Amino acid sequence: MNFKPLFFLLISIVFLIQSIDFYAQEKSNKAEEIYNKAFSLKNSNPDSSVVLFEKSYSLYLQSKDTLNAIQALFQEGFVFETSAKYAKSYDVLWKALLLMDNIENNGVKSVIYHRLGRVYSYYKREDKAIEFLTKALGLQKKMLDSRGLKNKARLVSYYYSIAATYRELNKPDLAKKYLDSSYLYYRAKESLTPKSYLDFEKAILLTKEHKEKEALKIMEDIYPWFNTNTPSYMVLVYKYWGDAYKGLGDVDKSEKYYLKALKVSEEYKSHIDFTPLVYEKLSDVYLLKNNYQKAFKNLKKAKELDRIFFDSRSKENQSLLEIKDDYRLEKERQEKIIKEQYLKQLEQEDQIIKLQRIILIGSLIFLLVLGFFFFKHLRAKHHAEKELIRKTKELEIEKTKELLALKNKELATSALQLIEKDEFLKELKTRVREGGDKVKIHEINKVLRSVSVNNNKNWDDFKMRFIDVNKEFYDIIFAKFPKLSQGDQKICALIKLNFSSKDMARLLGISVESVHTVRHRIRKKMNLERNVNLEEYINSL
Repeated sequence: MNFKPLFFLLISIVFLIQSIDFYAQEKSNKAEEIYNKAFSLKNSNPDSSVVLFEKSYSLYLQSKDTLNAIQALFQEGFVFETSAKYAKSYDVLWKALLLMDNIENNGVKSVIYHRLGRVYSYYKREDKAIEFLTKALGLQKKMLDSRGLKNKARLVSYYYSIAATYRELNKPDLAKKYLDSSYLYYRAKESLTPKSYLDFEKAILLTKEHKEKEALKIMEDIYPWFNTNTPSYMVLVYKYWGDAYKGLGDVDKSEKYYLKALKVSEEYKSHIDFTPLVYEKLSDVYLLKNNYQKAFKNLKKAKELDRIFFDSRSKENQSLLEIKDDYRLEKERQEKIIKEQYLKQLEQEDQIIKLQRIILIGSLIFLLVLGFFFFKHLRAKHHAEKELIRKTKELEIEKTKELLALKNKELATSALQLIEKDEFLKELKTRVREGGDKVKIHEINKVLRSVSVNNNKNWDDFKMRFIDVNKEFYDIIFAKFPKLSQGDQKICALIKLNFSSKDMARLLGISVESVHTVRHRIRKKMNLERNVNLEEYINSL
């Protein structure tokens, strides 16, 4: 037996698998390079940064590096957030969260919950904001408990965010409570949030308590750290610094710091969502300085920016305020991607196992396709059989109806013949009576009795034939209207055969008025309204 073809096939498969692994590694390296470039452009060129983060996300997915793909999405969402594009930040964060479904990493998930909570807080969606921020804090606590760690310094960032959110929602008492927890767990070398942020939040809360001098002292102490480490954050620092001076009545210094905040925001293109507040504060300052023109100009600018960033009528923000089904579809798509990633990772463990799995998957696909077509064939066959049965039943029903109509016609014809016969006999009786002495009296009486008996017998025969043809009709009549007399039932039978009142009178040997009387009695027994046609009702039974 010649094994050379099989040997060359195995070598080709191994070479192909190695090429795939090399290609995946190359994708991962390229993704990392683009990610680093995007990170460096976050502050200086946010638009380019977003494009690069999105590209690195796609490359990470192609190289099956899900965690780094999530990290790229997270950074992209953060750039959108700092650029006040909250709806886009919301979408990207949800996309990242959906990727987390099949990955057990509570640390990353808590970070995403944390950012989603902050996005909701910007729209004053207190319920959602606190829900996600609390979820994030809960996951962090769970991680610490599962690892048996007592050091809670990692919780500082989460307590701090909840404090800031409650302060923004104008609930200073709750804000102070969570800020106290932040200070309680703070450790200089272990906490991810620098103490300057906690002090800054404390200064803001002091201004709300009208303790502006204490707040200004803190601002001066923390200014060097922010100016050196996060200069873009000076937008917020300068704004609240200006608030403190405004609270003290020093409008000149207040104006100076508000203008500095706007300048930093313009320079770093950061915290632009915060600028409407700054313009509003500047408007208040200019009113105090009696500069109404500038006051109006700044107030107009504040309203315009606030509408763009936060108004639900803005196209940028409508999607955040709506419940969307896109995420369910995205989730299904991501689940499919993750399953494919899992299968491919298993295939990479061993070259022989890879080959076996390729054959196995091919066989399964073949069986599935075969099963699909077989199922489709059975379904088509079943459908055809059902259609045939349906048509056969329809044909049988149609034939039954036609047969019933034919028999009823025959009955009607028979009844008419009976009428003609009765009329003939009546005429005969009349002539006999007029015959006088020519015919013997006992012979006349004999003929008359015969005529009367035959008349009743004819009706009994007609009734039996009618019931035989319309058995279901009689059953319904008996069941629904048990009070109908025999005479009533006769009229109903003749109505069913579309007899006129005149024909009924001739057949039954009564007057037309008597027929009308019986019909009226039937309507009363059937409790029919005036607008209900008796013939139509009986024919519908």
